[in-house]
Amino acid sequence: MTDNRETQPIPGTPSSVPPTLDEPTEPHEPLPPKPDQSGPETVSPTGQPTGNDPARNAQSGAYLTTAQGARLYDSDHSLKAGPRGPVLLQDHHLREKITHFDHERIPERVVHARGAAAHGVFRGYGSAAKISKAAFLAKDVETPVFVRFSTVLGSRGSADTVRDTRGFATKFYTEEGVFDLVGNNIPVFFIQDAIKFPDVIHAGKPHPDREIPQAQSAHDTFWDFVTLHSEATHHTLWNMSDRGIPRSYRTMEGFGVHTFRFVNDEGVSTLVKFHWKPKLGIHSQVWEEAQIACGVDPDFHRRDLADAIESGAFPQWELGVQTFPDNPEQMFQGIDLLDPTKIVPEELAPVQPIGLMTLDANPSNYFAETEQVAFHVGNMVPGIDVTNDALLQGRLFSYIDTQLTRLGGPNFAQLPINRTHAPVNDMLRDGMHQTAVHRGVAPYRPNSLDGGCPFLAGADTGAFIEVPVEVAASRKVREAAESFDDHFSQPRLFWLSMSPVEREHIIAAYTFELGKCYEQAVKERGLKVLARIDGELCAQVAAGLGLPAPEPDGPLADPEPSPALSQIGKVWPVDGRVIGIVADKDADLEGVRAVCGAVQDSGMVPLVIAPTGGVIGEDGDPVTVQRTYATARSVEFDAVLIAGAPGDASPAVDPRLVVLLDEAFRHGKAIGSWAGGERLLSSAGVPLEAPGVVDGGAGTEVLETVTELLGGHRVWDRFPSAV
Repeated sequence: MTDNRETQPIPGTPSSVPPTLDEPTEPHEPLPPKPDQSGPETVSPTGQPTGNDPARNAQSGAYLTTAQGARLYDSDHSLKAGPRGPVLLQDHHLREKITHFDHERIPERVVHARGAAAHGVFRGYGSAAKISKAAFLAKDVETPVFVRFSTVLGSRGSADTVRDTRGFATKFYTEEGVFDLVGNNIPVFFIQDAIKFPDVIHAGKPHPDREIPQAQSAHDTFWDFVTLHSEATHHTLWNMSDRGIPRSYRTMEGFGVHTFRFVNDEGVSTLVKFHWKPKLGIHSQVWEEAQIACGVDPDFHRRDLADAIESGAFPQWELGVQTFPDNPEQMFQGIDLLDPTKIVPEELAPVQPIGLMTLDANPSNYFAETEQVAFHVGNMVPGIDVTNDALLQGRLFSYIDTQLTRLGGPNFAQLPINRTHAPVNDMLRDGMHQTAVHRGVAPYRPNSLDGGCPFLAGADTGAFIEVPVEVAASRKVREAAESFDDHFSQPRLFWLSMSPVEREHIIAAYTFELGKCYEQAVKERGLKVLARIDGELCAQVAAGLGLPAPEPDGPLADPEPSPALSQIGKVWPVDGRVIGIVADKDADLEGVRAVCGAVQDSGMVPLVIAPTGGVIGEDGDPVTVQRTYATARSVEFDAVLIAGAPGDASPAVDPRLVVLLDEAFRHGKAIGSWAGGERLLSSAGVPLEAPGVVDGGAGTEVLETVTELLGGHRVWDRFPSAV
C-alpha cells in the first residue's frame, strides 16, 4: 500500500512522516510536528518575545540522552553485577528514568479534569470600542488564544459524551496582559454563592464510598442536593435538555455566566454578559447516541475537535455581549444581573458581535499545554472588570488557590502555555519552579538602587484600574437579596421555549436520571420540583417512574417564551461534517470517487466504509478504505451514503451494517443511496419513504440533497414528537 495522506487528507494520521516497515536505524533530528499542530509562542518567562521557532521548546538532537544531555548507549538494561547479578545503585540512568516516571503526573483538576484544547486567533471587530478600552477588542486586532473545553464531573479517564455541563475557557494573550474568559456551555449555574460550590460538586461527584457512578449525575446524592436546593433548578433543566450532550465542542455555545463590566476611555462602565456563538450552530447528540459513543469511542469530542482542525475545517465562534446600563440596582427588565442562576433573554437584550475566534492548530503536547494551562477569572486587562456577583467573587480566590496545588508553587504563570505576551516586571521572586533569572538588587519600591524601576503606571499609560464603584455602608450579613428568591420562573421560561421534540428529550432525561436513584423520597421530591415548572413535564416523568404526579405548591409563572433558546429550526453550515460512504468491490466506485471529491469540496470529511481495510477496486484508481465494518459505528457519522448493495443485500447481509443503518435512522440522520443501495436499506428495515431517506440518481445528486438536510443537523420530522 502507498501512503495517501496527501491525496486523501483524511484526519487521524499519527505522524508527520509515514513510518517504515523496519525499525529506523540511521540517526536524524526529531521529526517536525504535523501541519495541524502548534505549541505556545516562544516568549520568555517575563513576557519578552524571543523570535524563536516553537520547536526550540521541543526535544532536540538525534541521540538519546539523560536529562542533562549526556548521550546514552543503552536504555533497555539496568547496570548489573554480571548478566544475572543484582542491579547496582550507581545506575544513574535507571534512577533518573524511574524517578521521573514516578513523578510524571500532577494532581488532576477537582472539576473540569477531562479536557481537550486548541490554539487559535481572535480578531476584534471594533464594535466594542465605545464601551470598552480593551486593546484586543479594537478593529482587526489579532490576538493569539488557547481554548480548553472540558466536562465538569468526571475524572481525566472518563468519557467525553456523558450528560454534563461543559467548560469553555479561553486564554487571550493580549498586548496588555492575559485575559481569561472562563465559562461554560450553559449560561446559568447551580448556585448563587461560591460558598456552596463545594456542596454542589460533592453532590455531583461519584458517591464517596464506592467512587461510582463516574462522570454522570444520575445518582442519589446529586438529585438529593438539587431537589432540596431549588436555586439549582434552572441549571438542572438546561443539563437535562439536549445542551447536556453536545454533538461536538465545535457546535457548542459558550457563556461567561456572570455579569461583568466593560469600561471605556472616559471611565464609563457598562454591564455585559459574554456569549460565544458557534458559526456551525448549536447541535447535540440524542441520548442513545451519547451512550453508544461513551462505549465505542469515549474520546469522541476530543477526537472530533482534533480531526476537524487537522482536516482544515477550523471551528469558529463569534464573541458577543449583551449590554445593560450600570445602574445602582444592577437590574434589567426585572432580572437581577448579579444572580448567576438567571439569563436575560436575547429578545430583551440582543447579543452584539464584537469579534471572531478561529481555532486553527492542535496542541503538540497534551500535558505541557492542555493539562498545564491555568485559567483564572481574575486575569483581566484594562477595559474589563468584575461585579459583585457572589459566585464570581469566590472564583476570584479559588482559581489561584487550586493552581498552587496542581502546579507545585506560585510560578505556574511561567509555564510556556501560561506565559503572557506582555512585558512582566512584577517584583515577585523565587519560589518553586522559578525559571526567570531576575536582575537588579531592589525587588521593592520605592527604590533608588535599581534606578526606581519598576514604576507605577497611570490610566494614560495602560494601568489596570478598578471601576470606582461605591460600596454602600451596610451591616455584615450572610444573606442574599430578595430578587434571588425566584427559582422557578426562568426554568419555566426555558421549558416553554423548547420545541416539542426538545421537550420530549427533557422528559426522557429526567425519567432516566431520577429512575437511576435508589431512594423513593428523592424521586418524589424531584417530581415536586418539576410540578413548579410545568404540569405536563411533571406528569410525563411521574408516569415513567410509576408515581403519582403532585400538584404544584405555588402558582406557575407566565413568562414570554424565548425562541433563541431552542436549537431547532435554523439552517447551519456543514463544515467538518463526517459522511460515511458504504461500498465494496461491487459498488459504484466511480460514483464513490466523485462523491468523496464533492464531500471534500464542501468542507466535509468523507470516510469510506468497506468489509475490510486497504483499498477497493482493481483498476488504476483504487478507493482507499478508512473504516471497516468492524471499526465503523453510527455515532461517528453525520450522514450515511450507500454506493450500491454490498454483499448483494441478501438476507445474510452483514449484521454490523444493519446495526449502523438502524442506529443512523433512529438517531434522525440523513441517509442516501444510489445504484441499488435501496436493497440494503430494505434489509436493514429503513423505510425508503421516511423523511430524510434519499434514494436514486447519481451519487453526487444524492449527496446534494443529503447536504441540504445536514443544514438542519438532523431530520427532526422523523421523531414522533416533532409531528
